[in-house]
Amino acid sequence: MSRPKITTVKSADRVLDLLELLSRKGKAMSHTELAAALAIPKSSLSQLLGNLTARGYLAFTPGSGTYALGPGFFALLRRGRDGVDVAAASEPILERLTATTGESSSFNVYRKDCVERVSGVDSPHVLTYRMTVGTRFMMHSSSAGKAVLAALPPEERERFLSGIRLERRTEATVRTVAELRRQLLRAAREGVAYSEGEHMPGVSAVATAVRRADGYPIGAINVAIPSVRATPALRAICIRALHEARDALERDLS
Repeated sequence: MSRPKITTVKSADRVLDLLELLSRKGKAMSHTELAAALAIPKSSLSQLLGNLTARGYLAFTPGSGTYALGPGFFALLRRGRDGVDVAAASEPILERLTATTGESSSFNVYRKDCVERVSGVDSPHVLTYRMTVGTRFMMHSSSAGKAVLAALPPEERERFLSGIRLERRTEATVRTVAELRRQLLRAAREGVAYSEGEHMPGVSAVATAVRRADGYPIGAINVAIPSVRATPALRAICIRALHEARDALERDLS
């Protein structure tokens, strides 16, 4: 059986070679040193260095004329590592949460313009909502997104709301920023946020934000319930269990 042909993109390879070289060397390097080590023409390298420096993936020191890995590179690395760490830490907590409530649960990481499910446990019921890892959700239509928004510092939340486009996911999706603000005030007051068929028809969800030691939200734990089972008694059980799960995960992460 023949192997599939792999097509490479020279500019992408050069970017990766550059980042790998600086990571491997562990020190800043000049334009001339980088060009010689990577066998890249200086004119082409200048464009790559300019783009990467502008995006923060490289840092340029004018005095020495050298380039090093920049804050954007380390932020990207840190976000990826934290996502993996919190996913692993959340799994046993989600298993207990689903065992307590009988409903599907997940942990969703805050990605600035959305939340992304990084771990999940499915309900044992035949009728259930599948917690597919990697799914991303709009902030205004999901319980996890609204829980994070309610927990953000006021100035960051206002910046988000001032530029938000309320895309309609379902007929129930919130239609106005004024209504979204009311939901966020309730979430801040009660410690949980809701989505009543706003992301998926027939699914009710409740979520609570998970915070760092400094109070900043890194994501949210949620429980998703088919609307036909979403009784007030079950919701009360889910809310108590969510608060316990949140406290356990915050302890583990700290």
